Formats: sequence, structure tokens, C-alpha cells
Amino acid sequence: MAGGVVVALALASGGVVAGTQLADHNGPAGTAATATQTQPVTTQIAPLKGDAAEPAEAVAKVLGPAVVQIETDQGLGSGFVYDKSGLILTAGHVTAGATQVQVRMADGTKTTGKVLGQDNSTDVAVVKINPPSGMVVATLATGVTTQVGQTAIAIGSPFGLDQTVTAGIVSAVGRSVETPGGVIPAVQTDAPINSGNSGGALADRQGRVIGINDSIVTGSSSSGSGNTGNVGVGFAIPIDIAKAVADKIVAGESTKAGFLGVEGADATGARSGAAITKVEPGSPAARAGITDSDVVTAVDGKPVSSMIDLAAAIRTGQPGDKLTLTIDRSGNERTVVVTLGAATGN
Repeated sequence: MAGGVVVALALASGGVVAGTQLADHNGPAGTAATATQTQPVTTQIAPLKGDAAEPAEAVAKVLGPAVVQIETDQGLGSGFVYDKSGLILTAGHVTAGATQVQVRMADGTKTTGKVLGQDNSTDVAVVKINPPSGMVVATLATGVTTQVGQTAIAIGSPFGLDQTVTAGIVSAVGRSVETPGGVIPAVQTDAPINSGNSGGALADRQGRVIGINDSIVTGSSSSGSGNTGNVGVGFAIPIDIAKAVADKIVAGESTKAGFLGVEGADATGARSGAAITKVEPGSPAARAGITDSDVVTAVDGKPVSSMIDLAAAIRTGQPGDKLTLTIDRSGNERTVVVTLGAATGN
């Protein structure tokens, strides 16, 4: 990304951690736990009508009590309670392989949380606590389309300052962003988020969580800014992706991502898309007839402008999913249907 560096919103006591490069499009999927009983709450009814004169203030009142601070031996991040049974969603790099964390509730009380599992591919983790009396549960905007330009309100613990509220808009959706183990189509926002915001809530003006704050673009030496804090470009894990992964973690199911079986690079010249340079023998791509001279330009009708876009589309698919790929082969457009396999790895 020109002029900046994408970094994870690392733990507040430890500064920022550089985001990993996309070295293995089908790498480790993370860990899962044994099945846990849950008491799911509705995600259909918004807590606010969305017409408040001060939307950030209104959202802070209804959502803030559900947002928590998560402390580990490496530092701290954020999270939010999303289930009455005491389940907390956060970013995978916040838990960083820990089995237990300290959870500071919005009222300042602390409790021990068990890490049920984390998925490196989407950077999602789930923590379980014993529900305290009066615990507030966040409402999730699952199944709700996130629109470019809509209000976006972030709540978390930047630099350990818990219950910090910032506001902005959704700058873009479907932005391909690297995670510790892959790529996701992220929500981009200009709501200020910084180190320690990782795992916290990004909400709409109705108080529903639309994403998990996860990473930012910072200034780099090449840009001359020297800025390692927020420059107005942040990314959140879409809540539909996060909730689907969390459900698998809680159920003790595998979170392995879809597998296509190709290597490639960004197309050059007049072409735009993912230029395939290698097809793994016997892979889903090979069975679908994809060759090393093809350029993938769309997946299920959604444009693909780079290899990272293709990786994001495949990563968010599941083994067994059927995808329609639009390809350019020697100037001729055609479509192929591919059935995803299961990504290998830990």
C-alpha cells in the first residue's frame, strides 16, 4: 500500500506489530476449542433508532458497557461481550496464543477469561468468562449491509485508555487486508483507532457492532511522515465473518479456510486481476480447468483487481463452497465453477 504500512493494532504496552506478508495463501487456520454451551441473543433488533442528535454519545451509552479491556503478559487490547453466556469477541493477535487472559469490564471489575480458540486466517478469537451480574451484551449487525459513508463509532482501549470512543465513517468495504494467517475483505474506517484498540467494537449509529477493529495504516520512512499512529485509515474484521468463525470456535469445529490451489501475482499491463502463475496438480483449481495463463477478474461477480483480492475471496469461503470465477484467457473471457477444498496447515 503506497505511502504507508499496514500494522496490527497491537497490545498497548508493546507498541505496534508489523502485519505479516501474504506468503502462504492457504496457511495455518488457527486453533479451536471443545464445544461450549451458549445462550445466543438476537442480532435483529437495534438498540437505537439511529436518529439521535448525538449518535456517538447514544452509541457509547448502549454499547460501551459491553466493551472490555483484555490484558495478557504481552500487553492489552480490547473486546466486547456478544453472548449472555459470557462470550467475548476479540482479535486473534490480542490473545496471541494465550490460554487465559485478564478481562477488565466496563465498570472496572476484573475477571479471568479462558481463550476458547483463535483463527489466524481471519484474526478472530473468542474468550469465555463467567457472566457477572448485570453484564451487558452487544448487539451484532449480522446480515446487515455495511454502506460506504455511514457513521462508524469505535470503542476500545487505545494505549490502555479504556472506554475511549471515537467516530468517523465507513470509508470502504471489501478492502483486502492481510491478517497473521491470510487475507480478509475488511471494513475501512477513518474513525481514529490506535494501539490497544485491537479487538474492540466498530459500530453503526444504531449501536450494532459492524466489525472488530484490527489494523491501521501508519506513516513509513518512505512517506516521510514518520507517523506510527493513526493517519485516518483503519480496518475492521466484518462482523458476519467474525461471528461465523466464532461460532465454529465455540462449537469446537475446524476453522480451516477454503483452498483453491494456485499461486500468482497482480496482473500487469492493460489487464487487471490476479494473474495465475502456478496451479497445484490435483487441486480444486486444476480440477476446474484453471491454467497458469489465466487472469482471474471476478469471483461470484465481484471484481478482483489483485492477487490479494483473490486470496481474500478464497479465504472467506469454506471447504465445499462452489464459486464462479471469471477469467481472462488470452483475451477471451470465460467462467469456471470451482469447488473449494480445505486449506492445509495447523
